[in-house]
Amino acid sequence: MSLNIGIIGLPNVGKSTLFNALTKKSVPAENYPFCTIDPSVGIVPVPDERLSKLSEFSKSAKTIPAVIEFVDIAGLVAGASKGEGLGNKFLTNIREVDAIAHIVRVFQDPSVIHVASKIDPMSDIGVVNLELVLADLETVTKRIGNLARDVKRGEKEAVAEEGILKKVEKFLEGGKMAAEAHLSKEEKLKIKSLNLLTLKPMLYVLNYSEANENVNVNPPGLFAKIDSVFEKGFDELIKQSYKLLGLETFFTTGPDESRAWTIKIGSTAPEAGAAIHTDFRDKFIRAEVIEWDKLLSAGSYGKAREKGLLRTEGKDYIVKDGDVIEFKI
Repeated sequence: MSLNIGIIGLPNVGKSTLFNALTKKSVPAENYPFCTIDPSVGIVPVPDERLSKLSEFSKSAKTIPAVIEFVDIAGLVAGASKGEGLGNKFLTNIREVDAIAHIVRVFQDPSVIHVASKIDPMSDIGVVNLELVLADLETVTKRIGNLARDVKRGEKEAVAEEGILKKVEKFLEGGKMAAEAHLSKEEKLKIKSLNLLTLKPMLYVLNYSEANENVNVNPPGLFAKIDSVFEKGFDELIKQSYKLLGLETFFTTGPDESRAWTIKIGSTAPEAGAAIHTDFRDKFIRAEVIEWDKLLSAGSYGKAREKGLLRTEGKDYIVKDGDVIEFKI
């Protein structure tokens, strides 16, 4: 499953440095704005001690983790929605990612230039989010205009789409993110082709210096005004990014390999099987399922079966995070 998360923020907030640390991949991180011109992509393993334990349990020859794709995107400045800086390139790149990790600078370091010449996390968040809002407002307004003729004719689909867009437009005009309109799944699907920036899931990440543990990493009002997740530590950031994309993991394990498979939360057993091979979806008969910890506590598949811990599930079974599954076709 190819889903990715874009790392965004103002110039010099630590995006490329974070990307380098996450991916161990060499991309420029020099101290000047717009150093990162083209997005760099890194595949990052998702830390999961459950997989390690299953691999040890099965004495697996190989251990293959779930992964998440991070995209390092050029820094944004005020006016990006009007083409300032690398604004157009930035907005194009961010439209192509599935979710956003918004890096916010908290650290104080006179040697690292800040585009506004001061450290103000709430202001920085406001600058970036406003540019996303303005870009979306332009997109929505243009689309409403393009629908006008079909709406006037009374075409049902056009009228329905216009209603959704006007609902979103009202929030954008108020400087709010489209996500705050709380659209239903059906409404989001109807305007999915617009790929609105402010409808994408967003994770806020504070970047501060661990050299000074006394630094206030919660500026006044920051948590109160931002309804999202702030995490410390790379492993936790990767895990939270995985969740942000609406993903979960099931496992297969044996002497050849133990592997973590990525699926969307709420997937049925056949849908989950397709992560391995389409035959497990198209020719699905049943699945043998057990929670990872129950398998370990049982000591073997045989003992798990004797204790009634190994279940047979059909096509309607909703796979749970941490299930160990063997598919039957």
